[in-house]
Amino acid sequence: MHEIITLQLGQRANYLATHFWNLQESYFTYDNETESAVDHDVHFRPGVGADGSETYTPRTVIYDLKGGFGTLRKYNALYELSEDANPGQGLWDGKEVIQQQAAIPQSDYQKNLDAGLPAPQLSAETVRYWSDYNRLFYHPRSIVQLNDYELNSRVMPFEDWNVGEDLFNDLDKEHDLLDRDVRPFAEECDQLRALQIFTGADDAWGGFAAKYVDRLRDEYGKKPIWVWAIESGAKVHRQTQMKRDMNKARTIYSISPQTSLYTPIIDPPSRLPQSIHLNPHSQWYTSALVSSAMETITLPTRLRPYHDFESSLAGDDSIHKIFELQSSIFKPAGDEKQGSGPKGANDGANAKEYESSKVQKEFDMDFSYDSLDSNTSHIFNQLQVRRGIEDAEDGIPSMKDLSLLRKERAFNSEPNFQSFHTSLQFPVLDSFPSDLFSVAKPEGKMNVLATLTASSRTADTIKSLEAVAGRIISVDEREDIVNGLGEIRETYETGWMSDSDFDDE
Repeated sequence: MHEIITLQLGQRANYLATHFWNLQESYFTYDNETESAVDHDVHFRPGVGADGSETYTPRTVIYDLKGGFGTLRKYNALYELSEDANPGQGLWDGKEVIQQQAAIPQSDYQKNLDAGLPAPQLSAETVRYWSDYNRLFYHPRSIVQLNDYELNSRVMPFEDWNVGEDLFNDLDKEHDLLDRDVRPFAEECDQLRALQIFTGADDAWGGFAAKYVDRLRDEYGKKPIWVWAIESGAKVHRQTQMKRDMNKARTIYSISPQTSLYTPIIDPPSRLPQSIHLNPHSQWYTSALVSSAMETITLPTRLRPYHDFESSLAGDDSIHKIFELQSSIFKPAGDEKQGSGPKGANDGANAKEYESSKVQKEFDMDFSYDSLDSNTSHIFNQLQVRRGIEDAEDGIPSMKDLSLLRKERAFNSEPNFQSFHTSLQFPVLDSFPSDLFSVAKPEGKMNVLATLTASSRTADTIKSLEAVAGRIISVDEREDIVNGLGEIRETYETGWMSDSDFDDE
């Protein structure tokens, strides 16, 4: 097996990750004759429940602030016998006064899931927390509440990058977070393939994640680390935006050099096609939209046909580590109604030609740099995942020597390129907003093209963050961050080439 351990850091990360886990649960088959195309052992772990029954839970660690878990309990129906309902008095023999915070009422959606009844339709008003639309049970070790800060607190807001860094240092000094939270999952793996991290990037979670990645890199050496760095796309006043940009600059400077994949995600992007009906004020809506691209682009890592195809998630380029996430959504070929997608990508005649092409620059949605023009950018590397479009030429990727392919592309001045295809369409679940994707009605499924692209647009973005860092960040760390960002930027400028490009190995 090639297992992946997931870390979820913060409220926005947990909204996105909950959609991701719900989608993984939807791929399970429950009869002995049908085998799922998805290898669930990549992300799920077997275990034993409190009553001795076998369990199958996500291989993830979920961090959130006090009040961020909603109705999700540390001990669920699978492990409720493990909960110590009467902890006892300990050394204190005096009179006890127990004060308990009022329990958050369970949503109708969760009540129906527990009772085995059809789930009611969710809405932005009924989804108060990410746990309100969660469809899975988690192992108790997966739930880690950080009680030092409270969700949405005005007294101690969790916004400054240094606050997250300090919180990690304090917790790690007291508990050794890797030993307590990550190592138990890692020791269960036959062959740990990668560590996947969902995190906020423009608030204190960026600082928390930076320290976490630093510890992971020390502990797990060359294991791939994939970071989905979520940035708020909401319009705010200038002072708040400057603080967010400063946090982003620190996060990219600290994390991206240590990862195999760093993907900034604007949640939500500002430009959307008419077929997407988004409530920008609901994290449930916006994270569902992001999940359609993020879950699609990572699909080959858990598909059985590609199980033995060992390759970086983002192709064979080891130089560029910051990638843009983009996607297009459209109806199945032959559908009479025009759906979403780039021009010419919606009807049966043009869909195959569109899907069979090589490097793409135009998409319905750009989740990383939606304000920058992609037509004039230079592409260094692109990974495409196409789901739902049949193509006679599709199949398991060729095992041709990747180093030879790279040399051929470099000789022809072509970008690195890798493409995956699956007939497994994207399922729109009842945990999704029912009106988000108009192209999915009434089938409940849709075709998606998702890409990860490394291009010269990253240099433009980092250049603007250098300017922010030069004006705002304190003198004692300004030089290191500005110079570090400059070194990262240079690798994404047109004409830059690493010495390793000339290496024969």
